[in-house]
Amino acid sequence: MPLKNSSPIRWTLWCWMALCLSALALPSHAEKADRDQPMQIEADSMRHDEARQLTQFIGKVQATKGTLVLRAARMEVQQDAKGRQVARLWAAPSERVFFRQKREGVNEFTEGEAEQVTYDNQADTITLSQRAEVRILRGNQVADQLNGHSIVFNNTSEVMTVDGQAASGPGQRVRAILTPRNNAAPPPPNSPTSPSLRSSPGMAPAQKP
Repeated sequence: MPLKNSSPIRWTLWCWMALCLSALALPSHAEKADRDQPMQIEADSMRHDEARQLTQFIGKVQATKGTLVLRAARMEVQQDAKGRQVARLWAAPSERVFFRQKREGVNEFTEGEAEQVTYDNQADTITLSQRAEVRILRGNQVADQLNGHSIVFNNTSEVMTVDGQAASGPGQRVRAILTPRNNAAPPPPNSPTSPSLRSSPGMAPAQKP
């Protein structure tokens, strides 16, 4: 199916990549088990509002949920009566929220950064907004890279959508670098299964007492 020029900003990346099946192997989705894992959170301070079912975390926030890792300056977790949790994360000024998650069944990780990140456990989606960047790591090497104003993962439908337009007006163009899998260099011998977490300015792990 040809790309529609009437909508050059907003793409469904999965459909675009389907045109390249002869040269590219489609990436697998995130670890399925992560969705059902408890979320463990560390921060400098916390405030919980029982009436609103809202918990706020402030200062060097690090959240883990299975293989999913999120780091930010501030985080809010909203829960409803049915157990749906929506986590919203914000970066400090001039910085970006960081996330990392393993991909299902392969030695690959997805990592990315944006000024704001939203994780919805019931919809199983991760949304990166403002200066959004996503990288696919095969072993320890960056294979694919995406940039846009907003990037949305839907782990259930296996669709990734990249938007280059800001709500307030024209934004940046969507940019993608996609490496054919059969040309990707294999990871070096004895490389770790999980690449080390990338350090972010102002987000160094808190020292243990």
